Order: sequence, then C-alpha cells, then structure tokens
Amino acid sequence: MSSPLSSHRSSFVESVRGIPPSPRASRQPSLSQQAMQDLINNPPTKAGDPKFLGRDWRTIRVGEIVDPAQVRFVQYDTTVEEATNILVQNGAPNVVLLRDSETSRTATGTFDYSDLNAYLLLVVGLAHPDQSEVGSFDELAKKGREGKPIPLKDVKELGKKEPLVTISETADLSKAMEVFGSGVHRVLVTEDDTSNVVGVLTQLRLVKFFWENRQSFPAVDQLYPYLIKDLSIGSHSVYAINGDKPLTDALELMNNEGMSSLPVLDNQNNVIGNISHVDVRLLTKSTSLPLLRSSCIHFISVILSERGVNDGKDSFPVFHINPFSTLAHTVAKLVATRSHRMWVVDTPSPASSGPPTPAATPAILVPPSPITPLPSTFPGMSVTTTTPSHLNSTAAPAISASAIPGASLSGRLSGVISLTDVLNLFAKASGLHPHDPDEARQARRRSSSSSMRRSIDSSRSISSRRESMSDRNAGLGIIRGRGATGS
Repeated sequence: MSSPLSSHRSSFVESVRGIPPSPRASRQPSLSQQAMQDLINNPPTKAGDPKFLGRDWRTIRVGEIVDPAQVRFVQYDTTVEEATNILVQNGAPNVVLLRDSETSRTATGTFDYSDLNAYLLLVVGLAHPDQSEVGSFDELAKKGREGKPIPLKDVKELGKKEPLVTISETADLSKAMEVFGSGVHRVLVTEDDTSNVVGVLTQLRLVKFFWENRQSFPAVDQLYPYLIKDLSIGSHSVYAINGDKPLTDALELMNNEGMSSLPVLDNQNNVIGNISHVDVRLLTKSTSLPLLRSSCIHFISVILSERGVNDGKDSFPVFHINPFSTLAHTVAKLVATRSHRMWVVDTPSPASSGPPTPAATPAILVPPSPITPLPSTFPGMSVTTTTPSHLNSTAAPAISASAIPGASLSGRLSGVISLTDVLNLFAKASGLHPHDPDEARQARRRSSSSSMRRSIDSSRSISSRRESMSDRNAGLGIIRGRGATGS
C-alpha cells in the first residue's frame, strides 16, 4: 500500500517551478542592424597572399597571378560537342584555345560560350551570314541538325571575336590594365620571348586579385567605402529585354551586340533576372529544344532549377546593385557571381493598371539533363532569313515574374557597371591614364551596327547623355523597333 506522499501527483506548475528561464528569452541579436549594414557595405575578404604585401601593384608581373593549369588546348578537328564539354567541366576562364598541332603551345584561335551561342543560332536557323557565305552556312546548319560531328575549324568564324591579344608573363599589371581598358576582356599570357601560352588573364581574374589582396594596395583599398553614386563610373546606356519575349531574341541580341549578359525586365523595367552567355550550355541537349520557344522568364527559372539539381543550391543569383551600394559591395558581388557587370537599379516601380509581370501563366519546370549531343533531327526546320516556323509557337512556356525567387528585391533598371569600369577606376586611382570605357563601348556598337544583322524588335536601349551615376535626374528613354541601339 503506497503512502499518501508517494501517491501525490505533482501539478504542471509544480513540475516546472524552479526551472531556470530559457536563454532565448534574454539572448541578444548576434548582429545589430547597423552591424549588418556595415557587413553588407564592407564584405569580408580572404587573407591576401603575403607575397604581394607592400608591393606596388603596377610592378607585379602578369605571370604571378595566372594559373597554368587553366590553359586548355584543343586542335581544330575537335568537335563542337567535345569543346563544349571542356568548357562546362572546367569553368574559369571559360575559354578553350585552338592550336595547329597536338605538340604546339601557340594559340591561333579561341572557342568560348559566345561562339557556342553563335553556333546554336546557326543550327536553329537564326543566323544571318553575308550573301557570299549563305551556301556554306546552310550546309553547316544541315550537318548540325542531322547530328553529324562539326569540327571547330568550321565554326571559328561564326561569332564576334575579340582580338587575340597576347602579353608576356614578365610584363607588369599596368600593361594588362591598358589592354583591358580598350574593351578587351581577356589576354593570353606567354612565356617571355616565345609564343607559348602559360596562362589566361581575364578582367574578372584581375578584379578578384585586387579584391582578395585589397590590404596590400592602399590606393585601391581606399575606394571601396565610396558609394557608387559618388564615383562617376558606369553607364546609363543599357541593352535589356522584356521577360515575356522569346529566348531566341535574347540570344540574338547578345550575339549581335557582342554582350556576355543581358538583364531581363518586367513591364515596369524592374530587373527580374539575368541571362548570361554561359547559360547557353543548357541549350546543348536534345531535351532543350522547347526552351528555344519559351520566354526569357521561363529560361531563368530553368537556370535556377539547374543550380538546385547540379549544385545543391536553392538560391537567386543577385546581379543588381543600387546607387547607394558601396564599391566594396559591388566588387564582392561581381566576384561571387563571376559576372562581367552589375545592373544598377532604382526603387522598384509601383504597380500599374496593367499586369505587373510579363505573363501570369505558370509553367512546369523540368530540370535540365546532363549534356548530350545536339538532336539528330529538327522536324520542319529550314535555314532562312526569318524565324523558323517551329520557333513561332504561341504555346511557349511562361512563368510569372513574381514567381522568380528574389525578384521583388530588385528595382527599376537605370544603368550598368562593368568590370572595365571598375578596373579603370583602380587604374586612375593609381596614377595611370587608361582608355575611356565609354569610347570602347561606342566603338563596339559602331562596329556592330555596320555589320549585317537582323534587328530585334524586343530589344530595348535605356539611354541618356553620358554622365556620372550620381545624376539621378537622367532621363530614361526606351527605344523600340528595328535597329534600336543605345545612344
């Protein structure tokens, strides 16, 4: 028989009496709002290489910052598919060097994602060669549609090629800065007094070098706390495309204008995404044909799906900044996203009487499959000077812009800041006199305008007079129609 004490059941209040309060009740936030803002304005960097400490960056040799392991050679009889797989598997610097023989270390050409874009446009019938080249291009497109191997020697002249610039490994970085200031995005680094390539130096690699070793170069490091609006860099002239336009329009625009990326906008000019020439890799498989009929927004959703499936990342690539972002914040984003440019945005436009997004019909997203050869047949296709009928389908997949994760975090497109702008700023702060980035842009566009190309009605040019990004009263003009270009 149990005693009265042993049969007594403790009440809930008694059972919890005396238990110390939860630490969560008195825990302070790990970062205050001000500390969080300071972290955004001045992101941390890795410890710099001690061998550069105390040195003038202008005297550092080019060969000291390139990686010979990133040099990848192929011969001209290598197929487009094989070269594409090399690009996809190896990443930076996103270029394959062409050589005349297997034993040569001299580059006589290059193959990159821009060339792949031009090739795909040819195969689907959207390339527009000169009249004298129509016959050979038709034959090449036919072979591609039939799934026959296409050697690089047959496609090396398709894309808009940057000049093949070489620089000695013993040259200093100030020499490389002069070349990049003229609008060139990469240089081949050669052994001293030879043509043997030992490295590839890109604008992005040089910006990353300055960022990671910022404490070693005070003249550059002092610029990072400044706001973009106070630095007088960037341009208000921006090519962009509406999210409900066909993906093929975006590919053509990037190819025709020699651009590596393009902002995708909603109907109020808010940035909702970004399409890069590197994303063209997702179109080199037989299952990707429907994507060519899809909208730009749908392609962005596929890009995000691919990140989740292949990289395990559920993320929204942020390719925009605002005039009140610091240079440190801007450069950190360029390096983290491996981008050539950041889109400058203002406060998002308010909702209008029309639909706030290009399309409201949801789509089923099918994650991309691994790289496979181009399809063996393209039913009903022909190479013409107009868009093929199979790409005019009105059943193009669409997805709401508001459904893109993070789309509401951007704003209204007002300008662009490129790697060229950043490097020119660093050069000027160090006493150099680099080329004017705007002159390089205008020269490229004059060259593009003089070449034969089909105008894209969906392209936009957001332009104003040349001025600093600090002038927020700049007019915003959208030019539509055939032959629209930025002023």
